[in-house]
Amino acid sequence: MNPFFIIVGAGSAGIGMGILLKQLGIENFGILERDCIGSSFRQWPKEMRFITPSFVGQGFGALDLNAVSPTTSPAYTLQKERLSGEDYALYLDLLAEHFDLPIREGVNVEHVFLENGRFQLETNEGKYGCDAIIWATGEYQFPNTRPFPGAEYALHNRYVDSWRKFKKDCHYIIIGGYESGIDAAVNLVSLGNEVTVISKHQLFAQKEADPSVSLAPYTWERLREAQKTKRLHFIEGVEVEKIEKQKSTYTLFLSNNKQLHTKQQPILATGFRSGAEQIYSLFEWGENGKPKLNVNDESTLVNNLFLIGPSVAHEKAIFCFIYKFRQRFAVVAKQLVDRFQLPHDEEVFRYYEKNQMYLTDLSCCEVKCEC
Repeated sequence: MNPFFIIVGAGSAGIGMGILLKQLGIENFGILERDCIGSSFRQWPKEMRFITPSFVGQGFGALDLNAVSPTTSPAYTLQKERLSGEDYALYLDLLAEHFDLPIREGVNVEHVFLENGRFQLETNEGKYGCDAIIWATGEYQFPNTRPFPGAEYALHNRYVDSWRKFKKDCHYIIIGGYESGIDAAVNLVSLGNEVTVISKHQLFAQKEADPSVSLAPYTWERLREAQKTKRLHFIEGVEVEKIEKQKSTYTLFLSNNKQLHTKQQPILATGFRSGAEQIYSLFEWGENGKPKLNVNDESTLVNNLFLIGPSVAHEKAIFCFIYKFRQRFAVVAKQLVDRFQLPHDEEVFRYYEKNQMYLTDLSCCEVKCEC
């Protein structure tokens, strides 16, 4: 009996992994998606854009940073460099159709357990059985909405449809100074508002070149433009400890023993949790809030349970961008074909490696710049 694999999630990771399995000649798998293809991207604020640019560089050893397979480029397909969430969801839709991926939408995985050596996935439409799971649920659907007491009074940026729907000529307080916090700030400033960003890190003292731990160049560029308005302010090295609401006023209690008062609902830009928390007991967890994985991106507790996407992390190697985590698809696929002794086209792995989409040496992941 041929083994059967299930990919959970039809975002960038799930679609990219499905394409690789198809190219290897593996047909006995399915992709389960609780909403629709690219659902997370469709829920971005309308003004949000990729911080990684798309550009057609295939053939010259420079794969489009946002491509999930080496033969495609969203820049070429959409004729755009800075993609919106809707743009990228369209790209994923086109890939799913072109590669004829076996996707079932509207299937929510509610529980996973092992029975007689096989995985059983209980869903809203019944039970699925498989021999290996590739968990690809991402993070955007799992916002960190309770980082401190009273956080429920604030609005997480995950639930913002468009910054243009906010009241104009107001003062907004944003909690969190990483990518989503700065994106919120520059958009609100561009609409004529006053904005204060509270960041627990010293934002302007950052010297890291890796955009996984510091702001991307695109974000710095927009931030500097917003600063020119004199309407953007920062409180650095301070945390919000709690929020209280009295009638129409929000009070923020800060770690420096100061308080801020605002009439506008505070905005949470406190990041996201791992989608693997849905099957929390099947992983060990690190202090960084990420699942612990072996060198094959497999659970250290359960064999044949693999993780792909932005929650993949190994010591100092953080794979939270598409151009990073796509390099681990082939690592997982190689384990599947070897472990289950599946016939496949070995040339596919060589092609992925040639196109920087097959990373096995994790020691080479440190980003350094001399100037």
